[in-house]
Amino acid sequence: MTFPFAWNDFADQPHNVAPRRERLRHHFKHAGSYLGLAAANSALAIPVFLHYRRYMKMMHRRPVEIGTPFAVSCSPAGARNEEVVESLKAAGVRQTLVRIPSWERGGLSRYQAFIRLLRREGIDVVAALLQRRDDVLEPASWTGFLADVFSGFSTLCSHFEVGHAWNRTKWGVWDHREYIALAKAAVPLAEKHGVRLVGPAVIDFEFHLYPPVLRAVAFDKVSSLLYVDRTGAPENAQFGWTTAKKVALWKAIVDTSYREPKSCWITEMNWPLAGAGEYSPAPGKPCVSEEEQANYLVRYFVICLASGFVERIYWWQLAAPGYGLIDSRGPGWRKRPGYFALRQMARFLEGSRFEGKADDAAAEIYWFHKEDREFAVCWTRQGAVDHEFIPAPRQIVGRDGEERPAGSARVRIEERPQYVFTS
Repeated sequence: MTFPFAWNDFADQPHNVAPRRERLRHHFKHAGSYLGLAAANSALAIPVFLHYRRYMKMMHRRPVEIGTPFAVSCSPAGARNEEVVESLKAAGVRQTLVRIPSWERGGLSRYQAFIRLLRREGIDVVAALLQRRDDVLEPASWTGFLADVFSGFSTLCSHFEVGHAWNRTKWGVWDHREYIALAKAAVPLAEKHGVRLVGPAVIDFEFHLYPPVLRAVAFDKVSSLLYVDRTGAPENAQFGWTTAKKVALWKAIVDTSYREPKSCWITEMNWPLAGAGEYSPAPGKPCVSEEEQANYLVRYFVICLASGFVERIYWWQLAAPGYGLIDSRGPGWRKRPGYFALRQMARFLEGSRFEGKADDAAAEIYWFHKEDREFAVCWTRQGAVDHEFIPAPRQIVGRDGEERPAGSARVRIEERPQYVFTS
């Protein structure tokens, strides 16, 4: 089954061209694959539950070395490639991800030139390899694309993510077995060219897809496109699952499937912006204001990184009208609040150690230590509250870097994150 592939240049994703009735008919026809998924998950249910329960007891209660987890994806921008690189550097970001579509196999030199520019500035690059339906139906073409990318980019990219959001039919893959075939084709070529693989790049909260895929393919890093935008704030629950619970369950599934701890990367996430029109990748309920996007960005990063279960997070992406940290419409690019929020967070948290979360039902207070300073990243889920810090704060820095002296031990905490330094 195939349909014409159509790319949406405004939202940076494919159009969903397959009619709903055809998708339903395909799913009924391949019901056996879903029985296989059920069997794979049933066999791991008890050990996953035991891991999950243990991880939830550890969640935000143990020290975590933060390292350098802050990453922002970017795309070639032609004459403005230098501006992309300078914007990443100014934000303090040293890791990025660049999508390379299989259907642009004939234009790989454009991506090579862009990635060389990033690498000259010391920015690490992960290449995400995008598929379409033709790659499933014509395996030789997909294998040829992989061979070209691995041979041409092996010295430029630290890792290669195989496939993308394949659990959405608009990306051309119609069940997990088709994705396994695409991923397994990359393994011998990766060994030949000495490159490291990332996957399986499942989008959203569909962790039932991991066990059969991870048993079939040994990725160097396990990735998820873990969007939580449909819940609004990252602390909100989806069917009872908050962002914190999701990352604990994901880590439990990964470690159980591989029977050993494995590093996990979130290689794509964002909140689409209200009023973006055709540029929005998810119009309607998921869309938020620029202020909310900046607040949620910081809160998502802190929740996930302080868990100790997520090694690195990539915001998708630097410059885009409908969701990027920079509004790329018009001759002058405009940095949104999210850009400054990420820059400030990376400045304070990179190289820090998470020490623990305060037991306060009214506010979210995460304590960190860096060099000779102790500070809290704090916010409320809704509204504002006063919190008394002991010892009394010496300095307070706002979400985007605005500084103010601490007037007393009592600090007003709001939905907008802030940094409270006590030493």
